[in-house]
Amino acid sequence: MINSNEYNSYYQPYIDYATNSSILEGLSINLKDVVAFFETISEEKQEYAYAKGKWTIKDILLHLIDTERIFSYRALRISRNDKLPLQGFEQDDYVLNGYANNRSMENLIKEYIAVRKSTIALYKSFNTDALLKIGEASGFPISVRALGYIITGHENHHVSVIKKRYL
Repeated sequence: MINSNEYNSYYQPYIDYATNSSILEGLSINLKDVVAFFETISEEKQEYAYAKGKWTIKDILLHLIDTERIFSYRALRISRNDKLPLQGFEQDDYVLNGYANNRSMENLIKEYIAVRKSTIALYKSFNTDALLKIGEASGFPISVRALGYIITGHENHHVSVIKKRYL
């Protein structure tokens, strides 16, 4: 599926959660499954956090959106042979300043769908050479291919956490 030299070992759990053989298949399946999952969450649970300092379910959905945007941007830059190292991002700051709980779940889901469709279009444009290109993000090598699997695996991880700890 993917070589371990294409990503930092930090991402191994997300690679493991990416259960599909193709990036496009995973992105497409998750588009349907993730939307259906978040649509079933009751209004009472949407702003629930299982412990003090933990994110709410809405925060998690916005985190998935933000992370996908950032990882897709990384994939775009690397695929275009941009050699400049890409900086990391502080996810907690993004959640704190995203104000997800001030938005409706419907609005967040619409944004998720728009971002996912954009990611699918981007990955459809990549040929094999583009997918295998490796750049640097957060101080480590990362391939365009790995980023595609990480997006779906990261999402699957968070859905699993919601099911175990929030619902």
